[in-house]
Amino acid sequence: MATYGETVTEEDKVNIVSRFLLHAPPGEFNEVFNDVRTLLNDDTLLKEKLSGTFAQYNKDQFTPVRLEGVDEAVIISEHNDLGRHRFYDPRSKRSFRFDHLRKEASDIQQQEIGDARVESWRSAFESHFSSYVDNYYKHGVCTVFAKADGGQFTVVVAIEDHQFQPKNYWNGRWRSQWSLTFSPGSDSSVELRGIIKVQVHYYEDGNVQLVSSKEIKDEVTITNETETAKNVCQIVLDAENDYQMGVSENYNTMSETTFKALRRQLPLTRTKIDWSKITGYRLANEIGGKGS
Repeated sequence: MATYGETVTEEDKVNIVSRFLLHAPPGEFNEVFNDVRTLLNDDTLLKEKLSGTFAQYNKDQFTPVRLEGVDEAVIISEHNDLGRHRFYDPRSKRSFRFDHLRKEASDIQQQEIGDARVESWRSAFESHFSSYVDNYYKHGVCTVFAKADGGQFTVVVAIEDHQFQPKNYWNGRWRSQWSLTFSPGSDSSVELRGIIKVQVHYYEDGNVQLVSSKEIKDEVTITNETETAKNVCQIVLDAENDYQMGVSENYNTMSETTFKALRRQLPLTRTKIDWSKITGYRLANEIGGKGS
């Protein structure tokens, strides 16, 4: 990094702009991009040196995209990256090109990728987790990835939900990933690894961000596809419920509409949580009262 009075090198510029872009709040990447584009004032450098940053941001954020002719959106992630800006949707068995700036899919092709041996496991997890996400997430997207490596299978569940409310001065995103590697038919216990991430940016009369994450580990007994997927889904439900309640308690100044919009505490088929009984969220009023 150049010190005061020294010329800022091209590499310094790229590193600085890359950090700004990768830390853009959910739903605000384009705004940050436009700002750094003005500061950098070098579209050639931006295009040639930072295209990888655009891709990394979308993969890190679990950006969802809907393919033409497919009912369910697919998550952009490292797990379905085919290289050269192409990705794969394991649900619809289609590959596609993804524009990381416009966040649009094109050149969609029917294509089956992966090992057929693991597809029955992937489908079982997809069935259980699709129902779970439909019940607990208002606009949730779930994609299940699977691969075989010799006699070992790996299943990865990615969940994303977001609410972008720029007119109300806030944007938020929930991401969680759950993975396990196992030998089918072994009837053994393996480790389930999960990570939950929540990021909310609230900027009415101020500029406040909630950035929270938690890693989770649990044991799962491998039986058949359906029973294993059901057990894993129950563990995820309990863990995400506990996490949501913990964040609500620890960050009781967060706006009621912000966190509630990302994930329901109870499914549609059960009684909804009475949000009015939770500690009041007065973040906007407190910020405004301090004259920020």
